[in-house]
Formats: sequence, structure tokens, C-alpha cells
Amino acid sequence: MSLEILVPSLPESVSDATLATWHKKPGEFVNKNDNLVDLETDKIVLEVPAPESGILTEIIQQNGATVVSGDVLALLEIKELDETSVPPAETKNPDQPAVKEEMPLSPAVRRILQENNIDPHAVVHGSGKKGRLTKADVQEYIDNQQKKEQKQAVQAQTAKPQQIKTRQQDTPSFTPPVSANFRPEQRVPMTRLRAKVAERLLQAQQNAAMLTTFNEVNMQSVIDLRNQYKDRFLKKHDVKLGFMSFFIKASIEALKKFPAINASIDDNDIIYHGYYDMGIAVSTDRGLIVPVIKDADQLDFAGIEKSIINYGTKAKDGSLSYEDLTGGTFTITNGGIFGSMLSTPILNPPQCAILGMHAIRERAVVENGEIVIRPIMYLALSYDHRLVDGKDAVQFLVTIKECLESPAHLLLNI
Repeated sequence: MSLEILVPSLPESVSDATLATWHKKPGEFVNKNDNLVDLETDKIVLEVPAPESGILTEIIQQNGATVVSGDVLALLEIKELDETSVPPAETKNPDQPAVKEEMPLSPAVRRILQENNIDPHAVVHGSGKKGRLTKADVQEYIDNQQKKEQKQAVQAQTAKPQQIKTRQQDTPSFTPPVSANFRPEQRVPMTRLRAKVAERLLQAQQNAAMLTTFNEVNMQSVIDLRNQYKDRFLKKHDVKLGFMSFFIKASIEALKKFPAINASIDDNDIIYHGYYDMGIAVSTDRGLIVPVIKDADQLDFAGIEKSIINYGTKAKDGSLSYEDLTGGTFTITNGGIFGSMLSTPILNPPQCAILGMHAIRERAVVENGEIVIRPIMYLALSYDHRLVDGKDAVQFLVTIKECLESPAHLLLNI
């Protein structure tokens, strides 16, 4: 019986997808729920599993094709695996050790394994949930293999110096001429995510009256509080206490005080949101994505930190769902982790404001008439001037500054 493999229903507002990578070949036997192909949308990568076990008889859509919901991707001949249908490469040999069962792999992990021609079973330890392999695990394996190869090359050169010398004498060295006009270029198609990011950033610049206001915050109180309680926090909640939870809490307090900054424009209407869905910008190999912590005002510090860790892990594994990236009433981006001292973040439409965090640096400041050294961070708030007045934007940033310099505002809700 032949079965059509169809493009699944795409998330709402996603009209089509690009066929990224086939993981099975025509004539290959596949087990039920094996991932057949990855489909790349504007935000996430969707896996298309085999609905039944059988032989993949024909691939209809090739890599790079644009598909929509319901398109036929391939044909599958339903068939149970038996001794007569086992492919030669999978025929069991009693002299060979048993192979582990097929392990679940995220699209990002599968891609790096294929690019480097690595057997997933060669990577012994998986640090992900339930022992799943992560990109960090595979990259560590690649780095270790390269170190071994370099060490072996050095040992070979040390062990046989005379042989190497003789070869160099017998075979004259030849260096191909390099043209002064040789200027290599490489043209590659833009990924769906990169194209969508470019579209949205251009949209933000063209359709919003965007301005940025700046301020600085003394992080000493937050650092002291974090250092005092980080061990107890980790022991009780099983998650580290970071800086982002303080900024999210401070932003929520400021948004409550200035509701226009938690609003958006829809044609000639203003939509004031009575909830606080905080987007956290995350840089990935595929581009910038913004997972959203829903109802962040209802979470405590531990809940926020766990959400951040969860989204960070999913982003690295490429397992974020479309629901993880939808919505959002306000966004925070942290360029400081890359060393940025100051920047003007671009709006994330249809939101009307975005907060930029930057690197913490010790600076000389004046307190009570004396020059002292304090850990200072510059903050930047970009906002849509059509909806947000300059006065509100400045006072919004001042409110965040006050909450961070006196964390009692956040802890005591005052």
C-alpha cells in the first residue's frame, strides 16, 4: 500500500515553508516516527515524521523547494521490516557489537552531524534532557577529534624526521601562483529566518517613528544581592540567579507605570495590553529569534530564570515551537554578553518599545561629593514616537534604573 507524505498544517500566519534537508533516501526503509525531512519556516524548523513503517519509494519535493500545507513531499510503501527486507547496511553481524537504538536528534544537531559526517553514536555523552545530544556535545566531539589529529601529526613528524627530510629533497616544492586579481566570492541563498528578520527590521525602520533614549544604572546593589543569595537560591530552586530576571521584573514595574509602552498600534487603533509577555532576544546559528515568556508578571525570580534556561536550551537544540515565539508585548535584548558598550536596538513590530542591556564596566562616578568606582551599565530604550512621548520614555527608563539601584522596589513591591 502506497502512502503520500504531506506537508503538515503550518502554524497560523505562516503561508509556506522551505524544504531544508531530507534525512532519508529513496529505497531506504524507515521506521514509524522517524524524521524524514526538515521544513524551515520564518521562525522554526518543523520535522515531518514517517506516519508508518515502510520503504521511501519516491521523493517528490527536493531540497530548497517552497511548499505549502497539503503538498505531497514523498511516497511511502507501507511495509513491516523483516529479515528479507533488511537493507545490506543494516544486516546484523554476530561479530560486530550491538548498535544503540536510533536516538532522537534535533534538526540543528542532525545538521552539524551531517555536515561533518559524524555517526551520532560516536558521540558518547549527551548533556541534553534524557541524555539527548546537543550542539555543544557534537562541537566538543569535533574539537577533541581535531586535537587528536593534530597531536598524531606532530608525533608522526617527530618520530620520522629523516624520512620527511628525504621526501622534501626528492620532491621539489611547488607553490601554485596566486593571481593578484583573485577575489573569491560565495553566493548562498538567504535562510527563511534571516529573510524574515531582514523584512521585519526594514518594516520597523520604515513604519515607525523610532527614537532611542539612554541612561546608566549602578549595578552594585543587584550584584551584592545576587552574590549574597546566589548559593541559597541555587540550592532551593535548582537554577542560577542571573541578571536578566532583575531586568524583567524592573521592566514589568515600569510597564505597569507607563501602559502606553506595553501597547501596540493597529491601523488607527491603539491596543493596550493588560498582560506582560516579555520577549527575550536570543542569537542562534540561524539568526536572531525572540522567545516569549508569557505572563511574566505572574512568575517569581526562579520561574523567570527557569523559563530563560528552558528557552536557551531549546534555541541551541533547534526545538523551539511556533508558540514559543508568538506574541510578546515588550522585548529585552542583551548585547552586553557580546561586549557591546552602547547600541540603539531596533523595534520588534508590532511592539512599540525595546530595552537594550549592555556590558557592565567599572567606572568612576561621583557619590556624595566623592569619586568612587562602581559597576555601571548603559541602558537604551528604543520606542515608537507615534505612540510613546519622549517624557514617558525617559521616565520609563528612570523607573527601571530606580528599581535596579534599589532592589527593594522589586522584592517588596513598593
